[in-house]
Order: sequence, then C-alpha cells, then structure tokens
Amino acid sequence: MQFFTNLDANIFFFLNSFSGDLVVNFIIVFLAEYLPYVLIVLFPILLYRSNLIDTFQKKFLIACAVYIPGLIARFGVTELIRVFYERPRPFVLYDLKPLFHETSFSFPSGHASFFFAFAFAIYLYDKKFGMWFFVATIIMTAARVVAGVHYPSDILGGMVVGIVVAHLTHKYFAPLINRLIHKLPYIS
Repeated sequence: MQFFTNLDANIFFFLNSFSGDLVVNFIIVFLAEYLPYVLIVLFPILLYRSNLIDTFQKKFLIACAVYIPGLIARFGVTELIRVFYERPRPFVLYDLKPLFHETSFSFPSGHASFFFAFAFAIYLYDKKFGMWFFVATIIMTAARVVAGVHYPSDILGGMVVGIVVAHLTHKYFAPLINRLIHKLPYIS
C-alpha cells in the first residue's frame, strides 16, 4: 500500500511542478476552473444544433440521460464516499501553494466524477462527441492535479465513480426516462 501512496505523491509532485510560470498558471486555472462551465454549456448547444436528433423529446431525453448521471455521481456517490473517507487535499498536507483553493475533501474528485459520467453518457449516444468530451475531461482533471488541489488517485477514483454511475444509469434508468419522454406532447 505504501508503494501506491508514494507513487501517487510522486506523480502529484511531478505534475504540480509544471505550475509556477504566470502564463502557465493562467492556462491551468482556466482549464481546471472554467473549462467545466464551457463543457456544461457546449453540450446543449451541440445537442440543439444536431440534425441527427429530430424531435424535442429525443433531445430532452438525451440531455436528461447525460446530466443525471453526472449529478448522481457528483452529489450522490462522491459525497457518500467522502462521509466515510476524509482525505485532505495535497496543499493541506504539503507545504505548497495551490493555484486556487478548494475546501472539501479530495477523494474522489467531484469534478472527475461529474465530468467522466457526463463524457461517458455522451459517448453512449454519440461516439465522436463523447471522445471529445473525454479528452476535455482528462485535460481538465489533469489541470486540477497541476494546480495542487488533487492527487492523481483522486482523479482515477472520480473517473471510476463517474463511468460506473453513467453505465448503470444508462442501463437501468434510460428506458424509464424514454417512456416518460414519449408521453410528452410532440414538439419539433
């Protein structure tokens, strides 16, 4: 177990060493703090503009099937884990200054759990867009390690939570949501 703890800390310090330059810090903060908002706004725009999905009901179903797993992963599963496992953030344990502050516990990463669920749910409906959202999520979560607010294992834990929740939600709740959407009046 000590091997993995040391490996996690060593990878953290390696990635965190990239911060320091003013321009690099600005880019890291943008990727870690503001890219999430871009992704949340970008998806409904892409969905709205899609010609492959012909009705409002289908677009609404897909939006629900994408956002709901992310919310469950972030505010349900992640917070439940944090009740039982209170891991301090790296900047609390080590003498370093993060690029921004977070006050909650670090494991699993809430951003990683939400956005990996989000990206995986998109991937289930559109492989191409899903891959782009996966790449953006990987960049965003890596930036959170560079910024000093997460260990790599926090990100991996959030990734597992997000993908598992998205898979289970798609498997068990998408048919229910689909039935509900088809009961809505037709709106094109």
